[in-house]
Amino acid sequence: MSDWRPTAEFSALRRRAQLLSSVRALFATRGVLEVETPLLASAPVTDPNIEAITTVAPDGGALMYLQTSPEFAMKRLLAAGSGPIYQICKAFRRGERGRRHNPEFTMLEWYRPGLSMAELMDEVAAIVGLAVGPLSVKHHTYQHVFELHCGLNPHSASLDELKACAHSHMDIHFDTDDRDTWLQLLMSSVIEPALDRESLSFVCDFPSEQAALAKTFINADGVELAARFEAFYAGMELANGYDELTDPGELVRRIRQDHSRRADNDQVLPPIDRHLLKAMASLPACVGVAVGFDRLSMLACKAERIDEVIAFPLERA
Repeated sequence: MSDWRPTAEFSALRRRAQLLSSVRALFATRGVLEVETPLLASAPVTDPNIEAITTVAPDGGALMYLQTSPEFAMKRLLAAGSGPIYQICKAFRRGERGRRHNPEFTMLEWYRPGLSMAELMDEVAAIVGLAVGPLSVKHHTYQHVFELHCGLNPHSASLDELKACAHSHMDIHFDTDDRDTWLQLLMSSVIEPALDRESLSFVCDFPSEQAALAKTFINADGVELAARFEAFYAGMELANGYDELTDPGELVRRIRQDHSRRADNDQVLPPIDRHLLKAMASLPACVGVAVGFDRLSMLACKAERIDEVIAFPLERA
């Protein structure tokens, strides 16, 4: 028999509400405007690692998508002149269910024209501090954490070296010649668990192949890197931040690249967001970051499972 009751205690829901209020107060003092954008989108992200949930348009016409992030719509607001903005909203991703995942989840996302990546990381630390109190912060490069925990340079290691490293740490029953797959596997399964659980750890300068919608740059060694970071605390990934891409031509190239990878994986090829393409030419230089609000709530409540901080997860929806 189904259980109609919430999985979260009301004490956790009250702490979650307090955290929401604190986040809004912080952004209010910094002059960042709260916005709302539609949950329904005409086109989803093309990232092969993310699958959108589809639905039929209200008029029964074209296929539509539940947003996986408010990124595209928020960038259209930025291009129209909104200035600094943030949003706390529902996002949806197909197939994501587990101890820290629910297909419907709450995203905190914000964009800051004129801020540097260092300033954005400081702001992320301030947000995380609302959940956990005073905290220490550490900064690492992607290369440094790979050298420290895997003993190899992720930018120059051969495919065979990446495979051998993964097999030395894990029991693996698949094979692929996609370097990025091995890098992401090592990052999630070897490096993330090894980061200091008591500090907020920022990892920056990812491989350019993992740029998504971030700008890229050439480092002192002549290696092209992505101008993005991820933030981790207590063994969890909390945030994903970019120095945002503003070149529409490069956006089209990356979408085509995503479509090519999807085709190789026999995945659906989603449509391109034409609204975003038109807006990109007017997008101001800015940095942006997405934070999993449910995970922030887990930290605030010292919870082990996402079900402890949301009222009704998938099975009770």
